[in-house]
Amino acid sequence: MSDRVRVYELAGELGLTNKELIQLLDREGYQVKSHSSTIEAEVADMIRELVIAERQQQKKKNIAKPAKSAVAQPAPAPKEAKPQKPAEPAAKTAKAKPVAKVEEEPEEESDDEEESASNELHLKAPITVRDLAEGLGKKPNELIGFLMTMNIFAAINQVLDVELVEKICEKQGVKFVRERREKGREKGSEKTYTPEVRPHRKVGRPPVVVFMGHVDHGKTSLQDYIRNTHVTQGEAGGITQHIGASVAVVGDQTITFLDTPGHEAFTAMRARGANATDIAVLVVAADDGVMPQTIEAINHAKAAKVPIIVAMNKMDLPGANPDKVYLGLQQHGITPEDWGGDVAVIPVSAVTGEGVNDLLERILLEAEMLELSADPEAKFEGLVIEAQMESGMGPTANVLVRNGTLHVGDVLICGQCFGRVRALLDSHGKRVQRATPSTPVKVMGLSGVPEAGDRISICENERVARELADAAIQKERAEKNVTRGATMSLDDMFQRLEQEEHPELPIVLKTDVRGSIEAIVDSIGKIKSDRIKPVVLHSGVGEINENDVVLAAASQAVILGFHVRVMPGVSRLAKQKGVEIRLYSIIYELIQQVEDAMRGKLQPEVHETPLGQAEIIQVFETSKAGKICGCRVNDGLMRVNAKVKVYRQKELIYHGQIQGLRRFKEDVREVKSGLECGIRLDNFEDFEVGDRLEVFDLVSVAPEL
Repeated sequence: MSDRVRVYELAGELGLTNKELIQLLDREGYQVKSHSSTIEAEVADMIRELVIAERQQQKKKNIAKPAKSAVAQPAPAPKEAKPQKPAEPAAKTAKAKPVAKVEEEPEEESDDEEESASNELHLKAPITVRDLAEGLGKKPNELIGFLMTMNIFAAINQVLDVELVEKICEKQGVKFVRERREKGREKGSEKTYTPEVRPHRKVGRPPVVVFMGHVDHGKTSLQDYIRNTHVTQGEAGGITQHIGASVAVVGDQTITFLDTPGHEAFTAMRARGANATDIAVLVVAADDGVMPQTIEAINHAKAAKVPIIVAMNKMDLPGANPDKVYLGLQQHGITPEDWGGDVAVIPVSAVTGEGVNDLLERILLEAEMLELSADPEAKFEGLVIEAQMESGMGPTANVLVRNGTLHVGDVLICGQCFGRVRALLDSHGKRVQRATPSTPVKVMGLSGVPEAGDRISICENERVARELADAAIQKERAEKNVTRGATMSLDDMFQRLEQEEHPELPIVLKTDVRGSIEAIVDSIGKIKSDRIKPVVLHSGVGEINENDVVLAAASQAVILGFHVRVMPGVSRLAKQKGVEIRLYSIIYELIQQVEDAMRGKLQPEVHETPLGQAEIIQVFETSKAGKICGCRVNDGLMRVNAKVKVYRQKELIYHGQIQGLRRFKEDVREVKSGLECGIRLDNFEDFEVGDRLEVFDLVSVAPEL
């Protein structure tokens, strides 16, 4: 990997955003997938030269522009001198002296400012040896010789790292100040970028991040370090704690961390269709490697389809083994960047703080590529992170603002709960009047305690909000026998999948040994179908536990166990959440059940199978049964409960069912061809002599995979 360069590293070196560099590479004919992609060193050198050439050309134009204005400035001087007469009275001359005195003072201040400014060097990346030499007032060969004393051999147009420039300036007694490149400036343009008024008000919003991983791998310790150290030292940023979420300030940007523990809330929110999180940080201990809960976290993050950043914690311990972590991640579908993949693995330590700033910067880098945006002027939409009943406050909900702005006094609707916002508490516990996108706040004033993960939005008025809440309550009562949030069983799951364009059969698999997992997953993968796809969301070794039920409930999957048992209490939890658990001891039975489930859940093809035909030759009217048509069976047979169509002069007048058959005043089940019988139709008596009956059965044919 030494002869290749990461796109985001080159972008940082050149002072470009990742998007700008990707567009530049595309313009030059080099296609890259993302900011984590790598390019050849020769391509990187070519891009450096191209950017340097454009910047030097722009620099020449900017230098030429002030030169013209400098020549034009003396012109107005004679105009100001014209009103002054050659002979002024002494009194007026005396009055002019204080003015001169005042003018001298700014000159002294400007000298001080120039002296302080002379100790600073402002340059924009990329910085070449020539640029640095000009900034320091030295000849390029002098600077090259100085670099040789530092064991650095550089050419005149070679790009220098920002850290190296800082060291050189420090040794020269100059403070280096890095200037950012102006965004939006077109190639060859002499004017700086001025933000234009857009037709919509969408602006960038902070990313929402969740920490996941195995127990005791340092998730809480890592967040505590960010929270405590950065507030007290005020280095790269600060973080303030809020119930349910916390907000970190990194430079001039912010990051919202979800503090809700466990994988349940993370995936359950996604299962409800709520875009709760934007980025998942997977915390893995460097001395322990990938563990069972780490694998679960990986599967949850993949199911949620969010970018993953790995924080390799406990790098300060003697037993830290990064290669072990890399290997474990690779075995479970996470390829680190150092091994040619696109997932960043950041070495960190919650004890010493090593790599914490790098982790925060990488989060912001991923957020930049996601181009997260929200409209503060739009209608408010939020997400309930947690909700509880608090003494003295009543029902409260910790809400994450996703779009729009929430104000005190707004009328809210959240499932079966509604109310007017009486107060908003920010991350410091102080009252605020409004909350903007990606901001967590505590809301007071709801009529009840909503469910975590529920959407919350603004309503027109309290009357409408009350009606919507009542409708939600009535709907739940009507469906009280259906478990809320329950998954589909193998017998009815495809009632939901039929409506999907590319349906999938989600599966959670637990086996006794690792070899069984490989065999079963391989066999399931060999089941070919153009209409449905089986997906193993998670597979593991050991008993079926609560985490398996939680994942299955959130993903609407079924749990298949092979030579394993169910932990105590798990069956009860599965029934509460509507999760189906099936246990097997023979592998082919498990595979056959999956095939049957896939085949049985597809929409069956219904065919009409003819049974017989009859003609009405007489109509009888009885006191108990009403009208009965006397028929002659011309073909096939007539059968009770069979489907029937009645035609009159080739026109269909009835489509229903045979309710009863009678021969010689006795009820019978069927009548064959050549015989006469009385037929009573279901809810139809408007028949006449000469009408023709066609009897048939509906046969459902299971479709092929």
